[in-house]
Amino acid sequence: MVTAVSPPAQRTAPAARLGLWRRQEADGTPGKLRLLLVGLVLLSLAWGAVAAWVVDQRASGAGDVVSISEPLSLDGQQIYRALSDADATAASAFLSGGLEPQTSRQRYLADIAAASARLEDATAIAGGSLASSDLATLSAGLPVYAGDVETARADNRLGLPLGAAYLREASSLMRRQLLPAARNITTQASGQLLSASGKATGLPLIGLLLVMAIITGYVLLTTQRWLSRHFHRRLSPGLVAATAAAVISVVWLAVSLTAGRADLLRAQTHGSGPVATLGLADIAALRAHADESLTLIDAAGDDSYQADFLATEHHLGPGPGTLLAQAASAASGSPGAAAAADASAAATRWYSAHRTVRSLDNNGKHNEAIQLVTTPGQEHSGTLFARVDASLVRAVAADQTVFQSEAAAGRSAFTGLEIGVIVLALIMAAACARGINRRLAEYR
Repeated sequence: MVTAVSPPAQRTAPAARLGLWRRQEADGTPGKLRLLLVGLVLLSLAWGAVAAWVVDQRASGAGDVVSISEPLSLDGQQIYRALSDADATAASAFLSGGLEPQTSRQRYLADIAAASARLEDATAIAGGSLASSDLATLSAGLPVYAGDVETARADNRLGLPLGAAYLREASSLMRRQLLPAARNITTQASGQLLSASGKATGLPLIGLLLVMAIITGYVLLTTQRWLSRHFHRRLSPGLVAATAAAVISVVWLAVSLTAGRADLLRAQTHGSGPVATLGLADIAALRAHADESLTLIDAAGDDSYQADFLATEHHLGPGPGTLLAQAASAASGSPGAAAAADASAAATRWYSAHRTVRSLDNNGKHNEAIQLVTTPGQEHSGTLFARVDASLVRAVAADQTVFQSEAAAGRSAFTGLEIGVIVLALIMAAACARGINRRLAEYR
């Protein structure tokens, strides 16, 4: 007797066998290959994304250093210096009485023009940054200051004593509003510069990139070993191509990031760092020179301006912890080092000449004191100050040149790198897919 097979059993058995076969296939080599295919493609794309992001951060930081932060910092410093020099020159010219020397007049006008031009540049760069309020203060106050100086000049030429009052008012405006605003711009821009430099040279991003490179290399090599054992083939052309693309991208990244970081660090160490310190020293020297002239203009012996001169002298140095000592240390090994050393030597002689000026003035020899400040002479106060100022200006210019050259080189190191690592990552993904698909084709 033949037992009939029920229709449900006939329908269920093939479906069960098919499901079992599919589970076996998924659990076997073809399933593993498919997982490898997806994993390697995603890993290649992840490597490209991380590498491109790190390069973008580096390039963005370098671009900010070169195009925004350092130019704004330099503009603020040059505004500060131009205004300080204008104040010192106006006071020194006033001492001449009547018609001031043409060279002093030209220098004052050049300072005002330079401050105005730098102010326009800084306003264009700053946009809506925190420095905008200080830039507005300078824009509003500079014409007022220049007007007071012109009034003082006109009264002085007529022999009117009111001219001295206008000059003191102008100097007060300069010191109470304009110079603090310029200093704020420099301080804020210097903070932005340090932040941008850190973004362009910091090590944490390099660490992330290194970890990602190790993971990618390990997975590629492990996969090739697994394929070699299971398929008895020494090499997989697709994975070899993917590994070669990975090696090229790693080497390119290592060379470019290392070179860019080195250039940007040199730009900071031998460029923007010394420039900032030397600039502060020069501004302090200009303030002291203005104090020296304003004390003589007051013709009242040692006054508040003389007290400010002594405080500035103590701050300027040379000597441990002073601006000139810091400038010499910052400029060590940079092109501005020799000029910074010259400034320190001249400053010591200037202070000695200044003490002679004060001694003459305090002993009733006012005109002789003025001559030491306003006329050329090897050991005259005005001449020695000019040497300090000129040396510091040379040092700033030399180190600024270093910054521009090294920072530009650092930014150039990233040129084409972001696009390059993205293209190489896509090549890696495509090569991995091709290599795994060739093995999968053997099961079809």
